[in-house]
Amino acid sequence: MTSREKVRLALNHQSGPVPVDFGSTGLTGMHVSCVAALRQHYGLPFHPVKVCEPYQMLGEVEDDLARALGSDCVAANGRGTLFGFANEGWHEWRTPWGQTVLVPEGFRTRETPAGDVYLFPEGDMSVPPSGHLPAGGYFFDSIIRQGPIDEDKLDPADNCEEFKLLSLADLDHWRREFTRVRGETRAIVSGMGGTGFGDIALVPAPFLTHPKGIRDVSEWYISLVERRDYVHRIFSYQCAIALKNLEAYAILAGDTIDVLVICGTDFGTQNSQFCSPTTFDDLFAPYYRQINDWVHRHTKWKTFKHSCGAVRPLIDRFIDVGFDILNPVQCSATGMDPVQLKADFGARIVFWGGGVDTQHTLPFGTPAAVRAEVTDRLRVFSPGGGFVFNTIHNIQARTPVANIVAMADAIRDFNNSPA
Repeated sequence: MTSREKVRLALNHQSGPVPVDFGSTGLTGMHVSCVAALRQHYGLPFHPVKVCEPYQMLGEVEDDLARALGSDCVAANGRGTLFGFANEGWHEWRTPWGQTVLVPEGFRTRETPAGDVYLFPEGDMSVPPSGHLPAGGYFFDSIIRQGPIDEDKLDPADNCEEFKLLSLADLDHWRREFTRVRGETRAIVSGMGGTGFGDIALVPAPFLTHPKGIRDVSEWYISLVERRDYVHRIFSYQCAIALKNLEAYAILAGDTIDVLVICGTDFGTQNSQFCSPTTFDDLFAPYYRQINDWVHRHTKWKTFKHSCGAVRPLIDRFIDVGFDILNPVQCSATGMDPVQLKADFGARIVFWGGGVDTQHTLPFGTPAAVRAEVTDRLRVFSPGGGFVFNTIHNIQARTPVANIVAMADAIRDFNNSPA
């Protein structure tokens, strides 16, 4: 059975070996330092690891490491980064923690004597920086560049400047990317972009040199209540552009891809939700439904919804608007008990993640504790399919390599054990 067949069984809620994903998205990967440590552990050729996603400093999981970890998925990657420059023109950069990595040409930094690192939108160092890696940190935070808000002059169009029709350069990129992965025996995961309504990571627009509109995180959440018509107008415009782009994207992709990442918008905190079910129904559901309906009418792809946190009260709604997959399945959040999630939703949505706690067990537990938790989650989530193993969000810096290896070994042992 190929990796792609394993994933398709799981996506269709059919029993089989549990498929695995490490690195096919910016939500299911691992920190560049962990990638380097794993390459060394498995005796793979040494070279600086590419930072494929600079915002979270995620490292590229190359084919040889994917095989060593048993990963069944591969990405068809977009052209740009969250900071607005393309993943091309690679050069070496030495991180504050002493690792030499490869970064794109547009990755241009300004460093302070205190050890802070600043990154610039579109690699343009003539404008204020949009990213900050604090001294002693391991990934970038967005810098809020929100000016004073004049309620009388607010224009929803200012929050829409990033939503554009795919350019010829974009289409050429996707044509090459789909050609590259066509014929893969692994499942292919991709994301067109522009379909994550209200994704808070995108609100500050670290990819724009001079963002306009509402770009402060707190102000955006206030707007969900106080400026709902403003937000509706943004989402309506965004949705119209996304549907047009889907038409062009689907012509190039065809049946090459298996999973389309739609949304990285977080709706959950550790203990509750960012909005009520009623707000979700009014403000988000109409647009997600349009996107999912289009995908399901015109393709065979499964659609992927990311949301951290305590989202149990919203899972029925995620299913109702057409999402096939939920990630990262944060079992450590309130109400997210894995046994209950599987019992209540496991036949109707695929859990992509939830395999081990990345807040506590994986970074701070023993290898034995990791193995025990991974095995338990596999036993809970795997019956009847509907489960793709991944950690609860990306594997963070300073996670012991012995724990990551214990996780990979536990998955392999579970799949190889007698039924």
